[in-house]
Amino acid sequence: MTLIQKLAIAYAFLFFGVVAIGYIPAFNDANGNLFGLFSLQWYDDLLHAFSGVWARAAAFISRHQAVFYFKLLGSIYLFDGLLGLITGSGCLDAGIFINGFRSLNDVEFPARFFANLPHLVIGGFAVYVGFGLSKRVHDHFATA
Repeated sequence: MTLIQKLAIAYAFLFFGVVAIGYIPAFNDANGNLFGLFSLQWYDDLLHAFSGVWARAAAFISRHQAVFYFKLLGSIYLFDGLLGLITGSGCLDAGIFINGFRSLNDVEFPARFFANLPHLVIGGFAVYVGFGLSKRVHDHFATA
């Protein structure tokens, strides 16, 4: 298994962890908001679980599929994080279509930043792996 495939396995665990953490009371406030910033709905869990299953499948299929996963997933998640940072509403949860652009009075910048930070980090690192690291690491030294 190559480095890129191992990173896809790590992403699978990350996404399965995201789903699980939403069900741990210590991480939710009295209103049900994860880390006091946002609430995750069933469709968020479904998206995160699908992202994890896709990562695991891509990792076991081939290096090429893992690279494709990081390019596409990374681009989507990074775009969602940037859109949420700029507008206060993301696209993966259809928030931009439901809530439209939200003013800074509606959602202050620090809350926007921390609410979108997970998608910015997850998407940004995935874009780096898919478009950058995959071209520099040839993985010919991978072990079985």
